[in-house]
Amino acid sequence: MKKEIIAVFDFDGTITTKDTLIKFITFTKGKWRLCGVFLFFIPLFIAMKLKLLPNGKVKQLLFSHLYKGTPVEIFNKWGIEFSAVIDKILCSKAIEALKSHKENGDKIVIVSASIENWIKPWADKRGINTVLSTQIEVNAQNRITGKFITKNCYGQEKVNRFLTLFPNRQDYKLVAYGDSRGDKEMLEFADNGFYKMKIVHTCIS
Repeated sequence: MKKEIIAVFDFDGTITTKDTLIKFITFTKGKWRLCGVFLFFIPLFIAMKLKLLPNGKVKQLLFSHLYKGTPVEIFNKWGIEFSAVIDKILCSKAIEALKSHKENGDKIVIVSASIENWIKPWADKRGINTVLSTQIEVNAQNRITGKFITKNCYGQEKVNRFLTLFPNRQDYKLVAYGDSRGDKEMLEFADNGFYKMKIVHTCIS
């Protein structure tokens, strides 16, 4: 029996041509606020580059600084509206690959370190039902706490999150698409791995 094919796509830099966190901050807070925040966070960015702080922690602190206390209804509304921005920064080759997998009847999964609240609305429009990404914490008053309730979906964590949904690795063929160091483990875990839309390894079975 032919194995089911599962196609896993990174989001930022793979499906899109630009980082959606930066675009989302610009969309919701404006360019001047973005510039001010990045100047304020320069010491943390340097610490991250020097591997003194994990990138997930720096991202969480940045997110908290900007969105802590925001009603989740407003944040979700921004996420839906942001889909139109995402549509303007799509990678044509990735969209072609998505279309091909969909036409073949393959299962499509987005695995990303970005925030679920703006990836899911875009994915829903494209008929992609499974998104594994960073989830935010909301308090009893339905306001964002600034914390994440999942680990940063980066590196090995991408594989871990994927396996929680698809544990029986022998039952399917995995095709993975990525563009950065954060996708290395997933690309190596896959039967066919595509780095920046170019195949890096394949397993013929």
